[in-house]
Amino acid sequence: MTKRVAYCAMLTALAMIFGYVEAMLPFGFGIQGVKLGIANIVIVLALYMLPSYQVLLIQLARIVLVSFLFGNMSMMIYSLAGGTLSFFVMSLLKKAKGFSITGVSIAGGVSHNIGQLAVAVLAVQNMKIAFYLPVLLMAGLLTGCLIGMLAYKIKPVIDHVGKE
Repeated sequence: MTKRVAYCAMLTALAMIFGYVEAMLPFGFGIQGVKLGIANIVIVLALYMLPSYQVLLIQLARIVLVSFLFGNMSMMIYSLAGGTLSFFVMSLLKKAKGFSITGVSIAGGVSHNIGQLAVAVLAVQNMKIAFYLPVLLMAGLLTGCLIGMLAYKIKPVIDHVGKE
């Protein structure tokens, strides 16, 4: 039990570090709110290594802690909506068995953006913001694909180390 808690804490810290590094990079797509989401590599890999409830706790802890340390309450609300929806979609698709790790990640990227857009529509109480949906869907597709391909390449290494 203690080993599992320490492992989850390590993954949470790793996801937080990735999130912080991404926030410091001067890289942007030129579109407000669109980013790579490199911290999601940890979440996607954790889905294949841990029980779902532990992955959800890692996701929620990462979002809350990163928001308090490097963001604000608004960031937390948007991230919680996107991250929670993304987690549940990825969990369901992983259990459905017909999806690769990259496919699961793409669905996570797309659903994350849908969750954030839903909160934005509610916050501004204006459906006109939904015009942003095609851009966010494309961004989620591209970043989810990139994260999924990286996770696919990293997973065998983690599996191998875990057997030693």
